[in-house]
Amino acid sequence: MRYIGNKEKLLANIYDAVLSTGVNSGSFCDFFAGTASVGRFFKSRGFSVVSADLLYSSYVLQKAYVENNEEPEFNGLYSAGIIGAGGFAQSRLEVVLDKLNSQPGIRGFIFRNYTEDGTRGDEVQRMFFTPQNGQRIDAIRTTIENWNNDGLLKENEYFILLAALVESVPFYANISGVYGAFLKQYDPRALKKFVIRPIQIYKSHLRHSVHNVNSMDMAQKLDVDILYLDPPYNQRQYGSNYHLVETIAKYDAPEIYGVAGLRNYSEQKSEFCNAKTALAALEKIASTAKYRYMILSYNSEGIMPTGEIMKVLGRAGSCKLVGVEYRRFRSNSNGEAKTKKTIQEQLFILENPRTKAPGSFGALQSRPMVAAKMAC
Repeated sequence: MRYIGNKEKLLANIYDAVLSTGVNSGSFCDFFAGTASVGRFFKSRGFSVVSADLLYSSYVLQKAYVENNEEPEFNGLYSAGIIGAGGFAQSRLEVVLDKLNSQPGIRGFIFRNYTEDGTRGDEVQRMFFTPQNGQRIDAIRTTIENWNNDGLLKENEYFILLAALVESVPFYANISGVYGAFLKQYDPRALKKFVIRPIQIYKSHLRHSVHNVNSMDMAQKLDVDILYLDPPYNQRQYGSNYHLVETIAKYDAPEIYGVAGLRNYSEQKSEFCNAKTALAALEKIASTAKYRYMILSYNSEGIMPTGEIMKVLGRAGSCKLVGVEYRRFRSNSNGEAKTKKTIQEQLFILENPRTKAPGSFGALQSRPMVAAKMAC
């Protein structure tokens, strides 16, 4: 899923930062889960993961990737005769997705509000999806909900199907990066027939917990080995950038407004999207949560200045800072930095003296990291 700040390409660097602390197992908290890419990575490396995010669409991904530990069997659908055995090489999940993809389109909420035909005659004709794809999304989302309401899905199966839908949507959305606006002409990607795609299942023998809450409310309740923070770094709220994915995940027919058809996201605003409150929020986490090490991943062009971050973390313990150069997300190529091709991700690694364990920082492995000549 295309997502601002997604750390998928930096996972090896983040893992090296964790290993440099001497911790290679135990509990890992993904404080701002987003697409759950970091949580699922550390789950696959043998950590017990706790994750949280304000957005319900993120919670859906967390439930499917992080909390769920088993391949879905869909015995309820099989027993009811809704699906058959499938092909020789097909998994049960693939059989169910084939069934969903065969559903006739319906003119539901997405078609009526986010397609050209559905909004014809309105003040704004929205083109987030083609009319055909809008109807297919409505049909698939409605079928999943009906199956769940009929008791044919286990909880993990329900969220796996929702996650597959959420992950599939960006491949057909007529947008440049986020859902704050749609393109005036259809991108070739958007003209393809929408199909729901399978997702990877991450098995584990450990217990993992996920939460759809404001992560700040969890700070004082945490007690983990590694606390990983990847907060928003500019003033654009994720609730507005990803409102359409949120609506598809919830499918709650919200009141919408504006050119983009935004849903109300007033309860989903992050303190890290405000320069005045971000540093205070960071200090609260660093000083109240229980952790052996905290790793803050933060964009070098973020609204919290590097020097101020260093002061805040320096009051909480000893830390070091490394930087990673990477290709910028194209929706962030704006303002004075719009001609820059790369950007630096800063990894602040904080050792907590309140829960200090034996040992000290180890050497970082030879990944393409650029060590900053700074110490907190």
